[in-house]
Amino acid sequence: MNHKIQSLSGYINEYQESVDQPEKFWNGIAESFHWQKPWDNVLSWESEGPNVKWFENGKLNLTENIFERYLFTHANKTAILWEPNDPNEEGRKISYLELYEMTCQFSNAMTSQGVMKGDRVVIYMPMIPEAAVAMLACARIGAVHSVVFAGFSSSALADRINDCEAKMVLTSDGNFRGSKNIPVKALVDEALEKTTCVEKVIVCKRTKIKVTMVEGRDVWWHDVIKNEAIEHKATVLDSEDLLFILYTSGSTGKPKGVVHSTGGYMVYTYYSFLNVFQYKQNDVFWCTADIGWITGHSYIIYGPLLAGGTTVMFEGIPTFPHPGRFWEIIDKYKVNQFYTAPTAIRALQAKGLEPLEPYKLDSLKVIGSVGEPINEEAWHWYHDNIGKGNCPLVDTWWQTETGGIMISPLAGITPNKPAHASLPLPGIQPIIVDAEGNELKGNNVEGNLCIKFPWPSMIRTTYGDHKRFKETYFTTYPGMYFTGDGVKRDHDGYLRILGRVDDVMNVSGHRMGTAEVENAINEHPNVIESAVVGFPHEIKGQGIYAYVICDLKGLSGEALIDEIKNTVRKIIGPIAKPDVVQIVSGLPKTRSGKIMRRILRKVASKDISNLGDTSTLLNPEVVDQIIKGAKN
Repeated sequence: MNHKIQSLSGYINEYQESVDQPEKFWNGIAESFHWQKPWDNVLSWESEGPNVKWFENGKLNLTENIFERYLFTHANKTAILWEPNDPNEEGRKISYLELYEMTCQFSNAMTSQGVMKGDRVVIYMPMIPEAAVAMLACARIGAVHSVVFAGFSSSALADRINDCEAKMVLTSDGNFRGSKNIPVKALVDEALEKTTCVEKVIVCKRTKIKVTMVEGRDVWWHDVIKNEAIEHKATVLDSEDLLFILYTSGSTGKPKGVVHSTGGYMVYTYYSFLNVFQYKQNDVFWCTADIGWITGHSYIIYGPLLAGGTTVMFEGIPTFPHPGRFWEIIDKYKVNQFYTAPTAIRALQAKGLEPLEPYKLDSLKVIGSVGEPINEEAWHWYHDNIGKGNCPLVDTWWQTETGGIMISPLAGITPNKPAHASLPLPGIQPIIVDAEGNELKGNNVEGNLCIKFPWPSMIRTTYGDHKRFKETYFTTYPGMYFTGDGVKRDHDGYLRILGRVDDVMNVSGHRMGTAEVENAINEHPNVIESAVVGFPHEIKGQGIYAYVICDLKGLSGEALIDEIKNTVRKIIGPIAKPDVVQIVSGLPKTRSGKIMRRILRKVASKDISNLGDTSTLLNPEVVDQIIKGAKN
């Protein structure tokens, strides 16, 4: 059954059906998959819990819907096109049959190493095909994967291993990233000094740098698969069995383990992929994300492969060894749909049009944007110079917690409007509310974005802490999922995402809690207190601005600032390093001791025209001192 929307009237009809009869709507889509046992009930939803179950008591294995479902027709079709970091190294073309055999073989290897259904497995790997195999093998045997972006520090890795009590870590000897050779295995060794739950580490050989192998714990990937069969009977799972945990920063310091289950996630990623990108068989799809993020999970691995598609995996960065690398790869593989982040677009825009000159880009049919709201200038540059003015640009809004794209144009169907995420996908019921939770109806309204009805790929809980799950997403506006984003509905009814309204920053498309960065800064022995805010950054969208009260103890301010930045880099990773650190004598606080971040955000953004009444602060004089010393 074809679930692809073909026209604007088709979208309107399908959307209406999905709102009027959501269970019937999703039932029809789920029926096209292979289930070992059909579900008893399409949806159970209890908002008080909150608890949600989709396709209740349905039995399946997601990988059977990638492999067994397609092998008769797709055995020789390319599943993954892998492009290495160094363009002089040969890429890899992996067919569905080869990927199936690699997945089965590694499933057997993991089982031989003691991993069972329900065990958590942390994946800390570069963007190589084995990382995809690792995810698929976990799904095949019913282990729960938790991919950690391999740019995170050993401390951040240890936190995530401990939180999910991982039994196994899958990693590599090293990672190639641009001109760097990162010693990943050494970081894993460092992390494991702070953990006690990991029994086995499987190491994939990539950079061939020398590594320490701990006897009894560490084994080479090539050794563990050597004698394993290339067939493996998939474990039968319940629709609500955990598929993966993915950690995201929240407004408190501790990372949240976002839990996604199997059946609903499978149905929604497939449906959203097919429709947003208008994917056709034999198209080549390229999402430039890392698999360490939800975008990589849903639109490099699961969505494209569930649709029987061809997906590109790229190990490198957009500017190595030259700033035309993205465009070179598009031409090389004749990419039809290209999906990247506004941060990358702005960074490449800054290089001018010269790097584009050698490339045709004539295979492109759809271009997409993900991770943060795209500004109009970047939208036009991308649309005009990469899409050549005739590719629909899908500006997608969604989150780690939503599992898949929620609000987006459907390529070539929804009329494009620069910097607008536009309309919700069928099955998604957004609502705009004011601070008190009253619905703002009609057009030309602005408020907070909530979702008022469950969808199949929604977060199920925060791993090990359901109370936190409820408090974070369902307490601000009871009974509704609060996204944490502001939104505007314009005169056409199109939605424009305005960015975060809570203490979460969006840095290069990656969400980062201010508390997490503050906690890292406060680890420095000379730091007394800190406050972190986001500020407009022309490349990253938001940069990180840190206000820090310090005891200088004979250190120069600049030396201390460097040390603070390096402390954050070491604890969280380079992605969280503050762009600006301002040493201050005090922080603006209310009489109850709460830091007035609104004032700090305005100073960091160079917008001091309306700071409001500061006389009620505990220490109003500190505001003038901060303004005078502002560094941005």
